[in-house]
Amino acid sequence: MASLEVSKEGNIKELRDVEGTKIKEQEVFTLDGTVDQLGRPAIRRRTGRWVAGSLILVNQGLATLAFFGVGVNLVLFLTRVLKQDNADAANNVSKWTGTVYIFSLVGAFLSDSYWGRYKTCAIFQVIFVIGLVSLSLSSYLFLLKPSGCGDGQSPCGSHPGFAIGLFYLSIYLIALGNGGYQPNIATFGADQFDEEDPKEGHSKVAFFSYFYLALNLGSLFSNTVLGYFEDEGIWALGFWVSSGSAFIALILFLGGTPMYRHFKPSGNPFSRFCQVVVAASKKWKVKMPPGGDDLYEMDAKDCSINGGRKILHTQGFKFLDRAAIITSKDFTLQEQGLQSPWHLCTITQVEEVKCILRLLPIWLCTILYSVVFTQMASLFVEQGAAMKTTISNFRIPPASMSSFDIISVAVFIFFYRRILNPLVGRLRKTNPKGLTELQRMGIGLIIAIIAMISAGTVESYRLKYAKKDCTHCEGSSSLSIFWQIPQYVFIGASEVFMYVGQLEFFNGQTPDGLKSFGSALWMTSISLGNYVSSLLVTMVMKISTKGHMPGWIPGNLNKGHLDRFYFFLAILTSLDFVVYMACAKWYKCIKLEGKCGDVDTDKHDNFRV
Repeated sequence: MASLEVSKEGNIKELRDVEGTKIKEQEVFTLDGTVDQLGRPAIRRRTGRWVAGSLILVNQGLATLAFFGVGVNLVLFLTRVLKQDNADAANNVSKWTGTVYIFSLVGAFLSDSYWGRYKTCAIFQVIFVIGLVSLSLSSYLFLLKPSGCGDGQSPCGSHPGFAIGLFYLSIYLIALGNGGYQPNIATFGADQFDEEDPKEGHSKVAFFSYFYLALNLGSLFSNTVLGYFEDEGIWALGFWVSSGSAFIALILFLGGTPMYRHFKPSGNPFSRFCQVVVAASKKWKVKMPPGGDDLYEMDAKDCSINGGRKILHTQGFKFLDRAAIITSKDFTLQEQGLQSPWHLCTITQVEEVKCILRLLPIWLCTILYSVVFTQMASLFVEQGAAMKTTISNFRIPPASMSSFDIISVAVFIFFYRRILNPLVGRLRKTNPKGLTELQRMGIGLIIAIIAMISAGTVESYRLKYAKKDCTHCEGSSSLSIFWQIPQYVFIGASEVFMYVGQLEFFNGQTPDGLKSFGSALWMTSISLGNYVSSLLVTMVMKISTKGHMPGWIPGNLNKGHLDRFYFFLAILTSLDFVVYMACAKWYKCIKLEGKCGDVDTDKHDNFRV
């Protein structure tokens, strides 16, 4: 006979025989409610942590390489190979990019509601690989004819309708696969660290920085090496490299299956939201208890959000609290066994709705930052093309200047993680963890303003030094393209504070049942930034084009005033910063209690290893 000693958290401390001799080493379960691949409580030393997290980081880098290997030069493929004009190609790329972010919401919904993050990541990565292989095959067999075409000099022949159809099917499979995978992999990586444990909680915060670094390093190879091959017309090789990279990423991801930690899916969040609104509306005449006392909540073993932690009651949005008021009708329904969440909701369920409502103003303020960020892939490139891009006989591709952004991201991630944050933590005794996510996002906005001022100043000098006798030329300025380096560096620094802060903030502040949705908010912010940027450019051109004046952003930048547009974005971002500060001050952080359904050691003593 053996005796079992169990801690209050449900952790197996030790197993002793009748003589009192210790016969089992300590096995400690995670405290955040994660489970292993078989649905059993996850054992800390056998699952998750940096072993699993590192696999996911490599997976992210390879998948990003594969995605941008297609996306970075897609507009050139459409113009050179499919012979579309610039406007149609740009619109098709915009639609494709927007679709990627729409699919991110689909992936987040399926993950949080039904499939879980691991299954969702695996399925969408398979779709991603299928799309890339299909694109590689269709391009090699049907589209790149005659051989060597698509380099900007050798035109491609006509294409049969089924080949073009297969091409579009392929790129939209890529959009579906990457879009559904992307918001989940970031959250799944964070799931490998138990935030209830101080050491792992620190690692979880660091994971988001390294995740964003892996994303940038993957895109660096695509923007340089693959971008060069594809620009030279070696499309098939570029696409096959992307396919191979995505396949290796999938194999690595599946190889880590036994060591992953998982959160169980929580069910459809839309129905839970609607239940709160309906229940509160039915009780709009009911008097609220003072201080929010006596509101309904389930026991720890029986939670409305499967596997999630209970959320403590907060002030604000008091109308929704009515959904958790227990009335005499609720007692009657309970006695009859007819209790319905459409009439009575838990505090946790109500607070889940409040959390999302509080996040929306912060999220809206980040969209204008994404407008600034998107200029790096559009107007920064056009500005660079109008500058001196040659050193001796070597021509610097304007798009390759984004490498300075990626290098800046890498440098500032290590600067923040190793120097700035520890220093701030020591100086601020009230918050030894350093800067909060909201503070970092605010710093990101400030640096974005500086980036726009820098870009506008460079453009002002570029116009000043443009050759007057060559105003019809695209690259007529004697100002070197390397004057753009500061604006790229500032954008990279702002990303570290804004986008990494966003990832951490939305992951930490969304309820357990909506973690993937939090990552999807980050992606949709970037998507809407693209659309808002396009709208702003259209409006500015319509207003600034008068008579013989070509507007601020004409085809020939030497005849326009791109600097004014940059300064205009700096002003808009400054106003956005003021609004953001008000929203951040108003925001109330989520307050979690314990996980629902704590481990019952009487029922789970067979989980010992």
